[in-house]
Amino acid sequence: MRETPRSQVTASDSGTRPPQPRTGCALAHTPGASGSGTPHRSDGRPPQTPRGARQTDQNGRPGTIPPVPGRPSSFPLAPPVSRATPASFPSPFLLFSLFLLFLLFSLLAWLVSAAGSVSRADERLGRAMWGGLPGPGGEFLADLGNVQVAVPVLVLAVVYAAVRGRRAGLPRWWWPPLAAAVVMAAVPALVAPLKSLLARPGPPGAGPDGCFPSGHATTAAVAYGAAALLLLPAVRRAATRWLLGTGTVVLNAAVGAGLVVRGYHWPLDVVGGWLLSGLLLGAWVTVTGSRAGSAAAGSDRSGRGA
Repeated sequence: MRETPRSQVTASDSGTRPPQPRTGCALAHTPGASGSGTPHRSDGRPPQTPRGARQTDQNGRPGTIPPVPGRPSSFPLAPPVSRATPASFPSPFLLFSLFLLFLLFSLLAWLVSAAGSVSRADERLGRAMWGGLPGPGGEFLADLGNVQVAVPVLVLAVVYAAVRGRRAGLPRWWWPPLAAAVVMAAVPALVAPLKSLLARPGPPGAGPDGCFPSGHATTAAVAYGAAALLLLPAVRRAATRWLLGTGTVVLNAAVGAGLVVRGYHWPLDVVGGWLLSGLLLGAWVTVTGSRAGSAAAGSDRSGRGA
C-alpha cells in the first residue's frame, strides 16, 4: 500500500480550517467497494440506495418491502365511514307515551258515550264558549281544520322532505314522507267508524252524525304536526326549531277553539281528536324516528340546513 505523506499543519493553521480529506485515501476508495463513500466515514458500511430507486412501503413512504419491523406508522389508516344508520328500537319513553295516550283516549270515549256527569259538564262549558270570538274570526280558525286547507300544507312538506332527502343521498329517503301520507289517510278511516260507534250528539245545528272525536281537530293536528316533523331535520337553529314546534301547538289550539266557539263540537270532542292525532303521530315517529335522525345528520354534513 502506497504511503502518502501527510500535509504539515502549523500551529497558526490549526482551528482555522476544517480537517481536509486525504488525497490518497480518497483515491483508494472506489464507488461500490467496501468502505466507499466520503473519506471521513470509517464505519465500512455500504452506500445507501439512491432515494429515487427506493421502493415504497405499505403506507406510501420510501422504504423497503416489507417495511422495517418495529417502525410504527405516524398516520394510521382510518376505517371507512359508512353513511348507513344502524336500526334503532323505539325508546321506552315513546312506547309509554303511546300507551298512556291510548288509555286516555279510551277513558274519554267511554265517559262521553255514557252521557253522564262528565258529558253534561262538557256541554255546559261548550255553551259558555259560544260566541266568545267574533263570527269571522272563529269561522276562519275553524276552517283551518278543513281538509282543503290542512292537507295541501302536508303535501308541500312531503314533497320538500322527499326532494331534500333524495338530493342528500340519504338511505330510504322516501320512507318518512310516505309514512306521513299513510298516517294522514288513516284519519278518516278511524274517525268515521268511531263517530258511528260512539254516536255522541253534537251541538244544535252540528248535524245528525256523531261528533266524537272531532274530525277537523284530528285532521289539523295530524297534517300540521306531520308537516312540522318533516321540516324539523332541515332546521339547524335551536330557536327556529322551538318556534316551529310552538307555532304548531298554538295553531292547533286555535283550530280547536274555533270549532267550539262556532258550535261545531263540544270541548271534549276536540280533546279526543288531539289524543287520536297524538297516537297517529307517535306511530309515525316510532317507525321513522331513526330515518329522521339520519336526515338531520345528513343535513349537518351537507350544510344545506336552514
